[in-house]
Amino acid sequence: MARVQLKNLEKVYGGGVKAVHGINLDIDDGEFMVFVGPSGCAKSTTLRMVAGLEEITGGEVVIGDTRVNDLPPGKRSIAMVFQNYALYPHMKVRGNLAFGLKIAGKSKPEIAAAINDVARILEIEPLLDRLPKQLSGGQAQRVALGRALIKKPGVFLFDEPLSNLDAKLRASMRVRITDLHRRLKAEGLSSTVIYVTHDQTEAMTMGDRICVMQAGRIMQVATPKVLYNHPANLFVAGFIGSPEMNLIEGHLTGDSFVLGSQRLALGADMLGRLSARPADAVLGVRPQHLALAPDGLQARLTHAEFMGHEVYLHADLEGRKIIAVVGTAEYETLGRAGVIHLRPTPEHLHVFDKSDGRNVSLREGSCAA
Repeated sequence: MARVQLKNLEKVYGGGVKAVHGINLDIDDGEFMVFVGPSGCAKSTTLRMVAGLEEITGGEVVIGDTRVNDLPPGKRSIAMVFQNYALYPHMKVRGNLAFGLKIAGKSKPEIAAAINDVARILEIEPLLDRLPKQLSGGQAQRVALGRALIKKPGVFLFDEPLSNLDAKLRASMRVRITDLHRRLKAEGLSSTVIYVTHDQTEAMTMGDRICVMQAGRIMQVATPKVLYNHPANLFVAGFIGSPEMNLIEGHLTGDSFVLGSQRLALGADMLGRLSARPADAVLGVRPQHLALAPDGLQARLTHAEFMGHEVYLHADLEGRKIIAVVGTAEYETLGRAGVIHLRPTPEHLHVFDKSDGRNVSLREGSCAA
């Protein structure tokens, strides 16, 4: 069993600087959980407390049924894959894979069998007699994965493992890691994963659930689909999605959202969803949910980015910069238009309270994991 529980977890450094603010999180046995957020949000600090590499100031970490606060890393049933791979440079791949098992007192036949199994799964059999300096970045990352996998831990911890790879290799390794996780689950092996990244593409494509963090606090925990469609607050709305969500400041007046000299009728569905009607509000709409329409909001087109099958339209809406994503054929109908009209899809609109960032337009239960 490899369920992981964080209970009121805190980290305070010297001088009273609090990095982690009493977070609570349940990670199910076999779940692939991703911690994502900007640099400095304490996602790696949290991971290191789970690993036993960072002292816990307050709260608890429970792995399985065991409180591990006072256990050293080697006693926590975890294996960690680092950003820099941390391979022993003087040992060949075979020796790197075998090292942990030798320390654990395994027999030579057991070690050889384990190496063969891991090498087969990760397709690194031809690399076993090479030194780390003879490996490419992708090969070294697979060996680092193998060194973690061979220990058969209850929990795999990944600390930004793909950040040193180029874009093509990152995409390939994302697929390899998620496929490996599914294969281990299918074989009935415990494969709980906690994966730290600042890259939302990795988070959205790899995680069963995602924990979005900011300044040592959890902003929202949910599936990728829920985070994208039902962000709980302004931070999640602006962080998740590419291009990022348009967040337009304005005012709620009657049945409309007013921005500058323009007024957008919200419609009965949106008005029924509102849990509050803050005077100072922020309208949220993703670029993919803005369509060209003759009766839409008027904006001044400032720039267009041709992306192949679609075009990113950058525009000025009452002094606010926005982006709309339209099809190439739609864009070609614009000609040299300097002014465009954009209509948001009503069911994909969000209204946030400017004062505290809450999404006040969520249906009950829609942002839950």
